[in-house]
Amino acid sequence: MKHFLSTEDWSQDDLKSLLTLAAQLKQHPTGDTLQGKSVALLFFNNSLRTRTSFELGTHQLGGKAVVLTPGKDAWPLAFNFGEVMDGEAEEHVAEAARVLSRYCDLIAVRCFPKFEDWQVDREDLVINSFAEHATVPVINMETIVHPCQELALAMTMQEHFGNVQDRKFVLTWTYHPKPLNTAVANSALLIATKLGMKVTLLCPNEEYLLDNRFMEAAQDYSAAHGNTLTVSHDIESAYKDAEMVYAKSWGALPYFGRWDDEKPMRDKLKHFIVDEEKMALTNNARFSHCLPLRRNIKATDAVMDADYCVAIDEAENRLHVQKALMTKLVNQ
Repeated sequence: MKHFLSTEDWSQDDLKSLLTLAAQLKQHPTGDTLQGKSVALLFFNNSLRTRTSFELGTHQLGGKAVVLTPGKDAWPLAFNFGEVMDGEAEEHVAEAARVLSRYCDLIAVRCFPKFEDWQVDREDLVINSFAEHATVPVINMETIVHPCQELALAMTMQEHFGNVQDRKFVLTWTYHPKPLNTAVANSALLIATKLGMKVTLLCPNEEYLLDNRFMEAAQDYSAAHGNTLTVSHDIESAYKDAEMVYAKSWGALPYFGRWDDEKPMRDKLKHFIVDEEKMALTNNARFSHCLPLRRNIKATDAVMDADYCVAIDEAENRLHVQKALMTKLVNQ
């Protein structure tokens, strides 16, 4: 039984097979590959695109989605063994995952880090606990990585470029008034290097580098294609000749859980916004973002409304890639 927790666990050929199926499902959106099947969708955090696309995707393929919010319309859960459950949690994941496995054919989980201690959050306890105790495939709907977003980004780039290998991909940090999850940045770095793109990570300083696990994996993927992962703190040189610009804000890991300490540094970095001047430095690049995006904070209106912005294409493709993923997992 195979889970979908991170694209690190899936070969390039397996991912390309998913993307091929997603393209077919985009042309023929309804079917019966999930007929009589059920999917449990557990949301520990808010969602717009993820919930809508998974619910609709399940329905369009003949299945039934059950949406649960632990702590609201489902029992709050505990995850540590040996824990004396005398607090808020009413049920342990060991029981919850096995019970849902008796009811459902797939379990999908969305659970962000707590932003208190990165050394704890990087262990991704919630999704890994479900994967350990479930007896059906588990899908990561975003934790410290966002592999479904990776698939949608990859599909979108293939639609616009054809073969993406050796195209220059810039992953740029942007300002945001809050310290956001690193998941989408981790995932964009993984998928772009895994597909053989020439990747530049643009961030303000070394404090904003991503976790070594993802930096090292991206370096290895780049090397496998004869490329080198580039880290830059210079906006102009990073944007120069780019063919794909992907924007995301994320919190500085050395300041994880210490927002008051990070904020003064971050407040001086608003010039990392994606604007027309920066996009003019590129090689007629496409621009995208996972959404939601704060306009005129992360990117200007002009960029978001430009013909080269493919963020809405990427959002749509979440539906198609997730249908492909669920089809593959229930038929493995």
